Amino acid sequence: MEANVGFLSLCLLFTVIRFLVKRFWYQSDIKNDSKEFKQKYPLPPTPKCLKPWPIVGNIPELLANKPTFRWIHKMMGEMNTEIACIRLGNTNVIPITCPELSREILKKQDAIFASRPVSISTFRITKGYKTAVMVPFGEQWKKMRKVITSELLSPMRHKWLTDKRVEEADHIVKYVYNQCNKNEGGGIVNLRLATQHYCANVIKKMVLNKRYFGEEMEDGGPGLEEQKYLENVFTMLNYIYSFSPSDYIPCLRGLDLDGHEKIIKDAIKNTRKHQDPLIEERFRQYQKLGGNKESQDLLDILISLKDKNGEPLLSLEEIKAQVNELIMAAVDNPSNAAEWAIAEMINQPELFEKATQELDAVVGRNRQVQESDLSQLNFVKACAREAFRLHPVAPFNVPHVSMADTTVGDYFIPKGSHVILSRVGLGRNPKVWDEPFQFKPERHLKDDGSGVVLTESELRFISFSTGMRGCVASTLGTAMTVMLFARLLHGFTWHVPPTESRIELTESNNDLLLAKPLLAYAKPRLPAHVYQTK
Repeated sequence: MEANVGFLSLCLLFTVIRFLVKRFWYQSDIKNDSKEFKQKYPLPPTPKCLKPWPIVGNIPELLANKPTFRWIHKMMGEMNTEIACIRLGNTNVIPITCPELSREILKKQDAIFASRPVSISTFRITKGYKTAVMVPFGEQWKKMRKVITSELLSPMRHKWLTDKRVEEADHIVKYVYNQCNKNEGGGIVNLRLATQHYCANVIKKMVLNKRYFGEEMEDGGPGLEEQKYLENVFTMLNYIYSFSPSDYIPCLRGLDLDGHEKIIKDAIKNTRKHQDPLIEERFRQYQKLGGNKESQDLLDILISLKDKNGEPLLSLEEIKAQVNELIMAAVDNPSNAAEWAIAEMINQPELFEKATQELDAVVGRNRQVQESDLSQLNFVKACAREAFRLHPVAPFNVPHVSMADTTVGDYFIPKGSHVILSRVGLGRNPKVWDEPFQFKPERHLKDDGSGVVLTESELRFISFSTGMRGCVASTLGTAMTVMLFARLLHGFTWHVPPTESRIELTESNNDLLLAKPLLAYAKPRLPAHVYQTK
């Protein structure tokens, strides 16, 4: 008996030793391979002033230089480099401003860079990574990506929802027209408020069949409750990937050293108190009716989806999280492009003349622009495209995480690195664009007269991202952007307010919006009957 026990113990000991030896040699091989990788290909250049501290890396410098995106771009400019490496905690953050390197990331090595970072903000916003855009690579992302592409944003669904988009395009024209009528046919319009709420209204109408959560103002504008709601949506957008120290040093989570956690928590709470009760009520109604309900919007589609066994495909929490993400994804890009483009064009009246000539030739002056007209509005689209190039809504694209050691442009990119493509650096790169800081829409017109599109497949700037983790809503985003822009240009003339000489085209210090919301003087330019809508 004792001999058997001794023999078994010996076998067990041998097995453990064998396992440890194999593991040791395996890890040694990995380390050796990685070492050879590093020796052959260096990391992207790091600013000489940024010698990483133990454990925290360059987080002290990050905290001392706000806003972070301006600090990063300034350092890259001083180094005269289009790729850099900044150590934050144990993470290599790699900003890129070069189209060629960007194409290598999102085209040639798309599968390697197909994941997302984990952060406090994204975890909370997505209810524990239950959505598509901000979720790390895995089965949940695959599931939700398929739902969005096949069920929510397919060409058939896009056509199905046309009337809801047109209804909101009619509404913003009515709202601006009402501002004009307050002062003998002309009036000051807050274009930031108008364009942001147009975008929010379009996506809410498509998803929830609802324009405003609160009371609508008499002139058609948003009430204070609605304005507060949208402020919280933009707060979430601003804090998704805002370089919070606790996102790079997890042991700091909960301490909220920079106030980041409380801000994002409050913003989420104040948006969901409007969204979630509607979703919960619709969910109960669907169950009560046994699924016998005709779909009216995208929320109905999400609730009605079934798996292969006939069971609900999505949980209530997944639906809530995905609705929130859809709204966030739609509100900022088109509104920012329209505000900046009109601001630039007010200072260059000849651009307005070209745009309105095109609109009058395609649409005429006795009806409003429709989505069927958009394909022919090449100069209008060129103006929107130039706004995306020169005035991106965010300094960086949504980060990509490397899922393996690799090389990009003869630089070593370790597994786990966060790669951030600079929208600012790409769109204003002087090696790519002539007079990069000038608003010149004609640069996007093609010599052969072929159609202008808002997407940019060569990543010379980023309007809608591409690749496995690219924007699946570029068709919707294009329709929203061009319709908004075309309706405002076709329906009204826009001028500097009487008390000013020109529009001040200054960026906010903390983001890329105009430093002050655009206030412009608008006058109707079409016959009165054209503005009459239901």
